[in-house]
Amino acid sequence: MKKFATWIGAGIGWAAGGPIGAALGYLIGSIIKKSSSGYSEFQNTNEQTGTTQAGDFEISLLFLSAVVIKADGKILQKELDYVRTYFVKIYGKERANNAFKLFKGIINDTSLSAKEVCEQIRSHMNTASRTQLIHFLFDVAKSDGHVSDLEAKAIQSIANYLHIKQASFDSVKAMFYNDSKSAYQILETNTFATNDEIKKAYRRLVKKHHPDKLRHLGEEHLKGAQEKFQKIQEAYDVIRKERDL
Repeated sequence: MKKFATWIGAGIGWAAGGPIGAALGYLIGSIIKKSSSGYSEFQNTNEQTGTTQAGDFEISLLFLSAVVIKADGKILQKELDYVRTYFVKIYGKERANNAFKLFKGIINDTSLSAKEVCEQIRSHMNTASRTQLIHFLFDVAKSDGHVSDLEAKAIQSIANYLHIKQASFDSVKAMFYNDSKSAYQILETNTFATNDEIKKAYRRLVKKHHPDKLRHLGEEHLKGAQEKFQKIQEAYDVIRKERDL
């Protein structure tokens, strides 16, 4: 059990405070039942900083995934399995198992405020990292084959709380839908844009969402960033071929 506390404390900076830290303390206390030593270790290992660490991003994924999964009033096993599989894939089985112990507690916690959690995330996480959170949440929502209206609405609310611009949100959302407008939405433009405007939008998004901007979160998080980056390139290719650019 002490090993669990060491794991949760090792990579967390600012997430150790605020509503996220309070919830973590309660959940860790529930898992480590024998004494409060585990929670004390968690508190003492971390000092709140303004720098986002990989652990901060990881905990943010768990909290916000729980909000989305519960949005339609159903907790589907496919969605839970997706989150666990994702964590196994990027962190390894042991670390994923520890994370999932927390996740089960977060899922069942009815006291958490999405707005308060997002306010804490927003004050410490840069735009590129916050946008990547939105991309992951759509991945979770679509793990059962489609994104429901209630799930999309929940992610929109989270994006609003995180101060993600509407155009950026629509761009990420379009990556999970197959329709004729998706390519333009991904590039944050529309069918009336000129060729020069399309090229300018593409260059801007390539710079904005380059995976290198998320390198501070650790190599394990670069795959999701690369997938989003590839969607931008694919959208541009669709429009380029359509317009013979």
